[in-house]
Amino acid sequence: MSTLDPREELAQRLGLSSVPPPRFASPQDVNERLAANDYLSNESIASVAFLADRLAKPVLVEGPAGTGKTALAQAVAKSIGARLIRLQCYEGLDESKALYEWNYRKQLLRIQAGRPEGSGAEDWKHLEEDIFAEEFLLTRPLLEAISAEDPVVLLIDEIDRVELETEALLLEILSEYQVSIPELGTVKAKQIPMVFLTSNNTRELSEALKRRCLYLYVGYPELERERDIILSRVPGITETLATQIAQVVRSLRTLDLKKAPSVSETLDWARTLVVLGRKEIGDKDAAETLTILLKYQSDIERATKELLGRSKPVA
Repeated sequence: MSTLDPREELAQRLGLSSVPPPRFASPQDVNERLAANDYLSNESIASVAFLADRLAKPVLVEGPAGTGKTALAQAVAKSIGARLIRLQCYEGLDESKALYEWNYRKQLLRIQAGRPEGSGAEDWKHLEEDIFAEEFLLTRPLLEAISAEDPVVLLIDEIDRVELETEALLLEILSEYQVSIPELGTVKAKQIPMVFLTSNNTRELSEALKRRCLYLYVGYPELERERDIILSRVPGITETLATQIAQVVRSLRTLDLKKAPSVSETLDWARTLVVLGRKEIGDKDAAETLTILLKYQSDIERATKELLGRSKPVA
């Protein structure tokens, strides 16, 4: 049985000359460094980020839209001084946009410049080998993250928006940190990147993908944490107003809405109220600015009825 820890084992497979030191000393270290980069973590988030580093495993972050999944990867990159490489997923994403493609225009110019008139089959073979060199390769986010020599955090954002076939492209990278290019061979990572995949739960992800990842669910924050997020991200806001905003948003999320307000929309609402000069907020004030929080007219009408129907103001 191997006595190597996961980072050492992966470094050996990749042929790295040395194992880079861990990025985080402890979950508490994660908490403190994320907070220093304007991301208020919690025990679950800090523990998973710490383990992802020590176990050299990707993290699958699921939860509602706007709850800070993308921001987590961004904050981790800042906290460890790494470059963030982001692959934004969408329906129809294919290998040429995710991994690599050949620079066909440059290849054509090389063929035109290097093909002597009357040359034979051997010259063509040499020319073909020449145009499938690295200088003609256009790297896309996944290959860029693998081939980078500097520290990297790879963010694969909204993985649930791609088809199952595209998911399969990721498996080699997530398990072996390498990319196979038929014309060139296998490109192995030159460092061990931290990898975050985010999902809004719009479809079920494959078991093969999930097996390769640590799992983290980021839902709507508790009232106290959302208040603290507001206080840390909205300059000039009072603690009273931040608390009232968190209370209103929490109550709105209990309603049967098409789309509950996200944390990012809560922050937009808080900034709006600060710009309007509010130090505190009552139900009527909240109802008049609900369009910042809610994006469907039916949700706005239902929330307005709820807010104005209460007998006492928000406190």
